[in-house]
Amino acid sequence: MFVVPPFAGHVNPTVAVAAALAERGHEAVWCGPPEILDLLPLGARLFATADSPGAPGGYARLHARWQRLRGVGALRFLVEETLVPLAHTMLPGVAAAVAGYRPDVVVADQQTFAGAFVAVKAGIPWATSATTSAEFTRPLVGFPKIDDWVRTRIAEAAVAAGVPADCDPRFSPRLVLVFSTPELVGLTDPVPAHHCYVGPAFGRRPATVDFPWDRLDPDRRHVLVSLGTLNREAGDRFYPAVVAATRPLADRVQVILAAPERLAGAPAEHVLVREFVPQLALLPHLDAVVTHGGHNTVCEALAFGLPLVLAPIRDDQPIVARQVVAAGAGVRVRFGRAHVPELRAAVTDALDRPELRAGAARIRASFAAAGGADAAAERLEKLC
Repeated sequence: MFVVPPFAGHVNPTVAVAAALAERGHEAVWCGPPEILDLLPLGARLFATADSPGAPGGYARLHARWQRLRGVGALRFLVEETLVPLAHTMLPGVAAAVAGYRPDVVVADQQTFAGAFVAVKAGIPWATSATTSAEFTRPLVGFPKIDDWVRTRIAEAAVAAGVPADCDPRFSPRLVLVFSTPELVGLTDPVPAHHCYVGPAFGRRPATVDFPWDRLDPDRRHVLVSLGTLNREAGDRFYPAVVAATRPLADRVQVILAAPERLAGAPAEHVLVREFVPQLALLPHLDAVVTHGGHNTVCEALAFGLPLVLAPIRDDQPIVARQVVAAGAGVRVRFGRAHVPELRAAVTDALDRPELRAGAARIRASFAAAGGADAAAERLEKLC
């Protein structure tokens, strides 16, 4: 049973792992808010939990408030007003699902504390699904007071759920599936034996996005600009800056801008604006990607050996961006104060600097060697 939050980047890898488990003769089901059903394959079985953290407006209200935050404020909001309330909201539904379905293994996303808490109470083996590598670089090591505050909030949530305070739902003591590789994370310390770096796991996704493939110009190089699903509305200044930055490159570059058209600025001949794109299908046709540094988009681009331009906004994005730059696979720019010359230089580097393409190719090779969904399924089998 995969216990997941209502975020596409956290659900998508589980779909691939579930398919690998099915090929091995196992049954996989999901447990989470009802809106994730649209992200699951046709016929998937979902045990639905409550669909909001309880306050009026639910996740939409929380997301609107979260978009305005940065730094420590965003972290506090994520923990105190999103993840902990999400745990309390999901707990009854997860408990009922586990009691009714009786899974052999629970796979709890790092942001769905309820999955781990229920598995511990039920005595069921559980694994962590880590869809971002930020937690494995000790991001708060230089901020002990903030680290203590986060741990205290999580411990309080554990006690409220009826499990010991030292039960950290972010890290299973038996198996942690990390959808990245040490080469990208830049690990220097030995990796614990129960931390399994499987690389990104790609599976079939619902084919709900149309795309005008005939409008891709074969004589120009292609650059995707995407701020992901949750951050797209924050790009009202960033999108027009990218359009302006790439205008002098229009004779050789075509930009695919994944954004609401109302935020894209004045129309430009070299820019193809689509609110949503079939990203996995589009990646083989690209030469570079401009992104906010969301772990899902970063790993998908690097899996195709594509250099990145990274404009992190909040949360784990600065950490992921730092990892990509350190791996020699991308360049970082400012998001809030994005300047046209800086963006133009970054896009040009991503397209033309051979060392960035070589760095992206190294990460691509590490992903292929890690095993992806098959490796994750193999490790989960051993927990049964």
